[in-house]
Amino acid sequence: MARKNMIAMILAGGQGSRLSPMTKVMAKPAVSFGGKYKIIDFALSNCSNSGIDTVGILTQFKPQALNSHIGIGTPWDLDRVHGGVAMLPPYMSEQGGDWYKGTANAVYQNLTFCDQYDPEYLLILSGDHIYKMDYREMLSQHIAANAAATIAVINVPIEEASRFGIMNTDSDGKIVEFEEKPKHPKSTLASMGIYIFTYRTLREYLIRDAENPDSDNDFGKNIIPAMLANGETLVAYEFKGYWKDVGTIQSFWEANMDLLSVDNEVRLFDTSWKLFTQVKVRPSQYIGTDAVISDSIITEGCYVDGEVRHSILFPGCRVEKGARIVDSIIMEDTVIEGNVIVNKAIVLEGSHIKASNVIGDGNEIAVIEAHTVLEPNFSGKI
Repeated sequence: MARKNMIAMILAGGQGSRLSPMTKVMAKPAVSFGGKYKIIDFALSNCSNSGIDTVGILTQFKPQALNSHIGIGTPWDLDRVHGGVAMLPPYMSEQGGDWYKGTANAVYQNLTFCDQYDPEYLLILSGDHIYKMDYREMLSQHIAANAAATIAVINVPIEEASRFGIMNTDSDGKIVEFEEKPKHPKSTLASMGIYIFTYRTLREYLIRDAENPDSDNDFGKNIIPAMLANGETLVAYEFKGYWKDVGTIQSFWEANMDLLSVDNEVRLFDTSWKLFTQVKVRPSQYIGTDAVISDSIITEGCYVDGEVRHSILFPGCRVEKGARIVDSIIMEDTVIEGNVIVNKAIVLEGSHIKASNVIGDGNEIAVIEAHTVLEPNFSGKI
């Protein structure tokens, strides 16, 4: 079997409790985003556009929706005989089995998968970030520096730096110190959770880490500090584009709203760096004669006869005459009847908001759980 230059492992097993109720029945990377995509589409599309044809997806928490969405990887050109996409849940072996204990342990438990391709380099990704990146540029820097690890970083405001793992570097971009959520950060270079490792070096560290009963088995807490302590060459790759961790309701709403700005950096429909997804064929949108639409994304299968401003309607939504939707995200197959106001809300799929209801006050983000039916003039707590 021919050796691969670089393969990717996408960490997609997190429960995503801060994104509840969207993650009640699915893993966070399977949550819908931007009209017709899933969050994991960004990492998968980046791999496809970067020429990476072998991807392992490490699943754990409620993976059914993710498995169904990815299938054999056809939309991302990952339906390969040698390589392609593989779903990698925890499994039992002769020696036993266990849940993934941490990010590093998840990769350690799948060293057999990696070994069969004997890659020069291993790319580690998170499946719940919104961004577009050419991993080839990061790999070029890694090779030029003869590094054991290259960590993608992004500049954040100093007042936010204490929320991230911070990389302190010298004038050549070499990492000299890593601080996990420091109270008094020395720099603003935040780790994006994107790593390229020289595979044979990483493999040794993963094995040693697995043998340490006191380890958290985590890349940020254990593997990176161990490499630094041993004098390995670690470098920072500074990313200049848009990046968002959509781990909370607030950040998820913000990332969707970012798509509606005039100068949005995500560029969902950029043909030079396509965002691929598994799509369900639907009829085109119907926009009624009384509809008022501005600064919004209206996807396939929607029927709109009301007012939609600065909002995103996912496929199959129905907005009836007299309804008004502002600063909101309306998920698949939701019905909004007439005389309904939705103001800064996330309405999850399959919901039916009957006439004369008000969802949201324009301040806090209101969330309506999937398949909710609100009767007319509903007066209970939303």
